[in-house]
Amino acid sequence: MKQYSNDQFSKLIRYYTTNTFRKVGFGHLGPSLSIVEVLSVLFNDVMDFSLENYKETSRDWFVLSKGHGGPAYYATLMLKGFFEEEVLYTLNQNGTTLPSHPDRNLIHGVDATTGSLGQGLSQAVGIAKGLKIQNLDGKVYAIIGDGEFNEGQIFEALTFAASQKLDNLVVFIDDNKKQLDGPTEEISVRYDFEKILSGIGFDVKTVDGKDETAIKEGILSFDEHNQRPKCIVLDTIKAQGITYFEEMDDNHHIRFSDQDLEALDAFLDVCRKELDVK
Repeated sequence: MKQYSNDQFSKLIRYYTTNTFRKVGFGHLGPSLSIVEVLSVLFNDVMDFSLENYKETSRDWFVLSKGHGGPAYYATLMLKGFFEEEVLYTLNQNGTTLPSHPDRNLIHGVDATTGSLGQGLSQAVGIAKGLKIQNLDGKVYAIIGDGEFNEGQIFEALTFAASQKLDNLVVFIDDNKKQLDGPTEEISVRYDFEKILSGIGFDVKTVDGKDETAIKEGILSFDEHNQRPKCIVLDTIKAQGITYFEEMDDNHHIRFSDQDLEALDAFLDVCRKELDVK
């Protein structure tokens, strides 16, 4: 399979994710685009996960707890060779294997079915504990949303992970400052993630979620010998990478207007020239 830099891989994920939304006409564009860079680093550079080993237990595992970001996850798996590009454009269609939220029973490469917010992190913690019980070396990487942090189940999962010293767990918080109904700090509160996570026993740091190098360096900089679970807070922007949609107030789930489609087409045209894709 062709090798990419993390920057190139991010651009491809963003292109195919956006092209999917363009063809379908609606979708969770905002929360999908804000996780593109972390997906790129994980699947292109960090995780021991591939088409060749995904059926093995001892590899690394991934859980997208904020399941509405599924379209970006699907684009990533397509680029990793798990299915053909045409399948992407069946998103949410009758009979699709790519529903709005990922389903492990429908598509190879998906480790956990998610969608009900909060439950994905509990699954990730359970997988990490299971790997520990079996003395397997794989790590578990999970992405949760800042809005999802409102769920009580998230806090329960985090405290359990800390109590069990699950140093094989790395949690990413997509801090894009918005959730379904508006700004997170207005719907709930402005979380001090570093203080909360460090207070319950995590190693935690905040990085620029738009910077692939910063994300990778953040992952690699953790002390592997202190038996503490890890957390990286990603400072991101909802609809990251497309200025028009970044500046839109309501950009969680969009049913595109004619003006929106013009913005999508302009972005996709630039991508096609830069990336040499169709």
